[in-house]
Amino acid sequence: MGGFGRYLAAALAARIASEGMGMAVVLLALERTGSAAHGAFVLTAWLAPHVLAAPLAGAAAARARRPRLFHAGALAGFATAVAALTVLLGRAPVPLVLTVAVLGGSCGPMVTGGLSSLITGLVPAGPGRDRAYGWDAATYNAAAVTAPAAVGLVTALGSAGPAMAVLAASGALAAALAATLPYEDQGAGPVPGAPRAGLGAGLTALWRVRELRAVTAATTLGFVGIGSLTTVSVLLAAELGSPGGGGVLMTAFAVGALGGSLTLGRITSVESGRLVRWALAGTGAALAAAAFAPSVAVTAALFALAGVCDGPLLTATLRIRARYAPDGVRIRARYAPDGVRTQVFTLGAGLKVTAASTGAALVGFAADAPAAALLTGIAGLLLASALLHALTAVREPGRPGRPARTGATEPSAGSATTAAGPRTPEGP
Repeated sequence: MGGFGRYLAAALAARIASEGMGMAVVLLALERTGSAAHGAFVLTAWLAPHVLAAPLAGAAAARARRPRLFHAGALAGFATAVAALTVLLGRAPVPLVLTVAVLGGSCGPMVTGGLSSLITGLVPAGPGRDRAYGWDAATYNAAAVTAPAAVGLVTALGSAGPAMAVLAASGALAAALAATLPYEDQGAGPVPGAPRAGLGAGLTALWRVRELRAVTAATTLGFVGIGSLTTVSVLLAAELGSPGGGGVLMTAFAVGALGGSLTLGRITSVESGRLVRWALAGTGAALAAAAFAPSVAVTAALFALAGVCDGPLLTATLRIRARYAPDGVRIRARYAPDGVRTQVFTLGAGLKVTAASTGAALVGFAADAPAAALLTGIAGLLLASALLHALTAVREPGRPGRPARTGATEPSAGSATTAAGPRTPEGP
């Protein structure tokens, strides 16, 4: 298996562990304590550190002298926390359980954006890298389909404890595979003599680089809606006369997203910013239609369509992050400074996770409202995020995805700071 093949295997295993935690923690808490609320508190402690740990994780990854040890160690810490919660949840004092959850959640940014930031070193710049981001995005969607099904099946056959153990084993497999990646080939680690990016460099880049600011703001707003979709789907299915149909709706969405990332997400002829807007607007329009569907079957079809539209969103987002926050390229104006790529990836992912958890909390306060109205609100947030991106992103003339010249000075082909590989429309 080649380096990128091992990367995909590691990413899928890590994201299966991450995606399964939401369901497994609640089921285990309900089984051992009789209170799903206890599981919700633990899950909140698991998710809360993402946005705070993201810049720390990104900065540490950029400065790591032994990147293999850092990345594999972060994934091992993630797996260890899952295993510890398997043993401690419902048995140990609550402060200890919450502490373990916070520590494990602090490794979460390396499972999401931290892993994705490695692709620029594993795949040469060009159309191949664009397709690689499509495959990476597909691991999220595949995990979203596989993990809840695996947790539900193992719990049904035994209990939630073994289901959590399966997730811990998946995280351990990811750590083992990450340790085999060719970090030396991608020039990981700090460049001798180069100035180090500060702890706030990633946040500064997300704000100052207009393309990064636009995609981060739009996707963060959109994920406030996406984060509440699971709860709303359960409420909507119940209103349509199928109390157990919420899982069917979310499975349809996840399967559609997987299909969208493997098909639409591989399109390289469309500029990435435009693909972001199309994805957000299409997802919002499909969910708006689903709010008025007469049956669960029709609603599931529209959820699947919404998933197809959502599929290329992550791929386009990853391309934009890689392109405007490349390590080793020093450009004065519109690009992020050296050493910030991992920070941009981890912080962008952390903001989306935090936005999703905020959306889940908000819908809890509005759970008594009609489900169709709540789903319409989610659709409105997604359409608003598409409009936000349209208003804030740079409109670039010429070839799709080619940076407009704004007085920035690019390094020459022979410069020591030039990224490896040919310059392409979606290259760094």
